[in-house]
Amino acid sequence: MSQLRPSHAVSIVLATAAFGAQVWFSTSSKSAGDDRFDGFNVIAAAGHPFGSESAEVSLDKAKALGARAIAIIPFFWQLTPSNPQLRRGNDMTDEELRTAIRDAHARGLAVLVKPHVWVPESWAGAVVMNSAADWQEWFANYRRELERIARIAADEKAEALAVGTELTQTTQCREWDELIAAARAAYSGRLLYFAHNVEEAEMVPFWSQLDAIGVTLYPPLGADDDRDQRRNVMREVALRLDLLAARTGKSVLVGEIGIRSAEGAAARPWEGVEERTSSPDPTLQAAVIADWLAALDSPTISGILIWEWLTNPEAGGLRDTNFTVQGKPAARVLQCAWTQLCEEDRAGDRSP
Repeated sequence: MSQLRPSHAVSIVLATAAFGAQVWFSTSSKSAGDDRFDGFNVIAAAGHPFGSESAEVSLDKAKALGARAIAIIPFFWQLTPSNPQLRRGNDMTDEELRTAIRDAHARGLAVLVKPHVWVPESWAGAVVMNSAADWQEWFANYRRELERIARIAADEKAEALAVGTELTQTTQCREWDELIAAARAAYSGRLLYFAHNVEEAEMVPFWSQLDAIGVTLYPPLGADDDRDQRRNVMREVALRLDLLAARTGKSVLVGEIGIRSAEGAAARPWEGVEERTSSPDPTLQAAVIADWLAALDSPTISGILIWEWLTNPEAGGLRDTNFTVQGKPAARVLQCAWTQLCEEDRAGDRSP
């Protein structure tokens, strides 16, 4: 379909998504403590660095939707998956990271500092070295950069710090024991690692050294219009997370759920705009996020962070096909879930 769906169709689908959000709110939020970590992964958009007036407006908008927390993403960079010469990216200076934490705290938002490794035309899960010497160099470089941001997180009293995100081919390495100990020495707050999907989470050997289980969730969900299929997938994921939490004695922070507002995104929810061109489908994004909120309604889950929110307050909109929920029905679904500020639609159903 080359054009946006008619507005009445948006209303119908949004009402359905909102119902899922309300179910999640009524069963989960009323019993949840103030320590829940619900909110957004906030990405610094070009021309809108943290500390700028526009970034502050964007944080205000996230807060207005009911976000309690944000993840701030400093990037580490390496040229290829097997290149051990990892270094801090130039996307965010140390001072910008400090400013981001301060600006979030000024709005009453809790902060997770969540570094990601960026590999051009690849991803963090592909990182693997070719020799023991390369592994040694990679971990030394990674430790140097992690300690650097851990000290900033400590100085600014960030509520949580991730020691890594989606580094699926590294987590069986024994070097993680020393890396976690180094992070703990530099930062006394809550430490996590974010596994990629429940499959990696079930294999991570060092959960006992961390304060909670972190996971990002992007399993294939089937056809866009097959809601039964995707809800079955989500329920299975939620069950496996409950079992993992019981086995480890740790709560689970879902560090990412998200999907592009694009046709065909349910089959490959991790896929970005640079990988596939598609027509807008903002109602799909809203419905999938509402279904995730309902599926993850469990005492096991200590929070859910949506991917993504940009520091550009004018980002998104109904014709945007990327992950941000800004200016889209998904934002209203989240507001309904987080604040119970929902409206009556024309049919008398509750909708955000």
